[in-house]
Amino acid sequence: MKQEESSLQRCCVAWFRLQYPKLATLLFAVPNGGSRNAIEAARMKGEGVTAGVADLLLLVPGNSFHGLAIEMKAGRNKQTEKQIAWQQAVEAQGYRYIVCRSFDEFRQAIKNHLTK
Repeated sequence: MKQEESSLQRCCVAWFRLQYPKLATLLFAVPNGGSRNAIEAARMKGEGVTAGVADLLLLVPGNSFHGLAIEMKAGRNKQTEKQIAWQQAVEAQGYRYIVCRSFDEFRQAIKNHLTK
């Protein structure tokens, strides 16, 4: 994950945990990115790391969805083909998937998701 996306994600997670302390542990990052040596990469792939999985998962149902998958993007960065395929797969299972490019988008998406 690029530095700008990482900073945005850290800000969003910190806000969420302050605003929703009872749900804090149900929003978590998926460690799919980053550079690894071949041995560690193979081990993690065997453990289930899957290319394309969203950066954050919120395992709280809301607004007719089972949960929320959040892909963080900065600037003009676009989803990869694997991210788009994963998005389609989870949406077909009743999950909401969003791409967030700002804190305001994240905050509004969370509020929309948790509003019943």
